[in-house]
Amino acid sequence: MTTKVISYKSGQKTVSNTGAAIVLESGEKDGIKHTWSGRIDTSSRANFTWNIDWDNLKNQGVYRLVGHLIVSAVYDHWHPHRVDIDWTDTNHSVLAAIGNSPNSYAVTFEYNLTAHYTEPPPAENIDFGEMFVASDKTDMVLIVEGKKLNVNKSFLSIHSDYFSSLFSANFKEGRMKEIEIKEVSYEDFGLLLASFYPNPMFPNDHTVEKLLEMARRFQVLSVIGIVEYHLLHISRMGYEKMLWLADEYAMTKLLAKCISEMNSAEKAKKLKKTPEFQKLSVNTKSLILERLLKVI
Repeated sequence: MTTKVISYKSGQKTVSNTGAAIVLESGEKDGIKHTWSGRIDTSSRANFTWNIDWDNLKNQGVYRLVGHLIVSAVYDHWHPHRVDIDWTDTNHSVLAAIGNSPNSYAVTFEYNLTAHYTEPPPAENIDFGEMFVASDKTDMVLIVEGKKLNVNKSFLSIHSDYFSSLFSANFKEGRMKEIEIKEVSYEDFGLLLASFYPNPMFPNDHTVEKLLEMARRFQVLSVIGIVEYHLLHISRMGYEKMLWLADEYAMTKLLAKCISEMNSAEKAKKLKKTPEFQKLSVNTKSLILERLLKVI
């Protein structure tokens, strides 16, 4: 499992006895957005609220955030107040009521959080040369960035119209023993082949977008199906990115699931603010509207 520690410390802020809560600070650090508000209530206690959103991290493959938040009084009106955090949902409000001064407090806050990712991309740790070594079952060498991958033409042709055409006797490549595949990295191409041949490797949230891109380019529909299964049943990817992938790569089952989860005006407003919404097709936007008209 991959983790990343994300730490943040605010500057000094002042919360005063003004009645209504005021925003003390808004910021973002490594995919974590926060808005910090405060007020002093009628009991002279400082009331703080932190609205924390880590959707961006979830879209990067984070499924859990663990750690703590600490709010401190600069002049020691109270001992540093700690709030423990262990979240899998991406939007939270953290509350704290402390102190006993009727006028104002000079305050700071900090957090130390560990983001837990799904498994890292397999391409980082796999020796594709060893995986695609020559054997009595291979009859073609594909060369990518000067490196060789030994494959079976018939097997690749069954899975891909691209390879079926490439190996056809109607093309000069079909009569060659070695073929260079251009304009693709060795790691990306190896990742694609490894997902269905010779010993299939399962996708994860880090690799699905690259796999879909490669599967479309090399016309390997079975890989798109494998990725769709992962996104439907295993993935912890954020809703907005999953919806866009379903639309972009015509994964109909996943798209239907995502549309069915559009169940409130608040969720629709949140989606509309994301970069993924701007990339959705007109048809998918229409499906979202139809869904909202049914549930609102």
